[in-house]
Amino acid sequence: MIDIKILRENPELVKTNAKRRGCDVDIDALVKLDADYRALLTEVEEMRALRNKLSKECATNPAVRDQVKAMKDTMAAKEAQSVELKAQVDAQMAWLPNFFAPDVPVGADDKGNQLLYHVGEKPQFTFKPADHQELFERLGIIDTTRGAKVAQAGFYYWSGAGAQLLDALFFWTKRELVNRGFSLFYTPCVAKEHTLFGTGYLPFFADQTYKLEGQDLALIGTSEQTLVGYHGDETLDAAKLPLAYTAFTPCWRTESGSYGKATRGIFRVHQFHKVEQIVFCRPEDSEAQHIRCLENEEHLLKQLGLHYRVVNVCDGDMGAPGYKKYDIEAWFAGFNDYREVTSNTNLTDFQARRLGIKYSDRATGQKGFCHTISATAVTDRVALAILEHYQQADGSVVVPEVLRPFTGFSRILPNGKAE
Repeated sequence: MIDIKILRENPELVKTNAKRRGCDVDIDALVKLDADYRALLTEVEEMRALRNKLSKECATNPAVRDQVKAMKDTMAAKEAQSVELKAQVDAQMAWLPNFFAPDVPVGADDKGNQLLYHVGEKPQFTFKPADHQELFERLGIIDTTRGAKVAQAGFYYWSGAGAQLLDALFFWTKRELVNRGFSLFYTPCVAKEHTLFGTGYLPFFADQTYKLEGQDLALIGTSEQTLVGYHGDETLDAAKLPLAYTAFTPCWRTESGSYGKATRGIFRVHQFHKVEQIVFCRPEDSEAQHIRCLENEEHLLKQLGLHYRVVNVCDGDMGAPGYKKYDIEAWFAGFNDYREVTSNTNLTDFQARRLGIKYSDRATGQKGFCHTISATAVTDRVALAILEHYQQADGSVVVPEVLRPFTGFSRILPNGKAE
């Protein structure tokens, strides 16, 4: 949520941002609604002050007593009206998106993302490389047919050596992040509507949420929701910032509206698994912490030996809560193209305002809302990139060296066995 002072002092800035974001909130109407609310509050306060003054005369003056009684009824009606106006203002404010960093590119979709740089070399093959679906069918390590039988399309099984590879990837990633200063969490896999609202997933991504019927709970789409919500309505000691958290969770998203987008294999699914990075920091440190998370992502992909590129995400490809976002896209040989494997967003104080997460510096007296960074470390997609990157002419897949101590093998064979 943006600071309402900006709306009051510079509505044209908010209007310009809303237009660029494709937000259809009527800013002029919202400004008037907020002005009406504040005027009514002033009127109620003036009436309250007058009533308190007149109350001293009630015992000796019946006429004043009747006047105070009438004022009490009028005030009650106006207070109820102010509550209703406040609710209307809040409902509209909830739809206002965050502002953009000055260097966010203009673009309609991911084709407008700005390429920053490439890292590593594309793998060279003496044969036609397979995509990950062909590979897991050959290796017998992922089963989408039984996933659909047990759940529905978009759910799947990792099994055998594939499950061991995935488990090794997540364990190794968590260890690497802990070594780089992150605290490890295991979080709930459900969250209240207030938490989803606070993190900016509601109302903007309501159609992506699996809600539990009859309960104020939904399955999480990312541990960002539960890790950021962890400090809701708290004031953090500025001397202890930044706080860096990581967690592994399954994640659920309906993928509503994504029909026809990367449906082959398990690239776009309803359930996946992710290790997340979350940072709480002072406002002046958020840019550096944003880069810190990007460096962590790159460290992991470099250790895995994957070729990738980093892009500065354009306005048309960024969610409403984001201020600035970097995506890393790994090379997928079977697709003969790059595909997103991690996202890293600086959300400034957008989430902190909605969740009431503040900081206080006892030494200087400085107070304010924290900034938050939300960044992917790895997901199943990184494992898919490994499969495509390290495939061999005989149909086997070589395991990256850093993962071998955790898998216990160096190669997955076409018969599904490992050696």
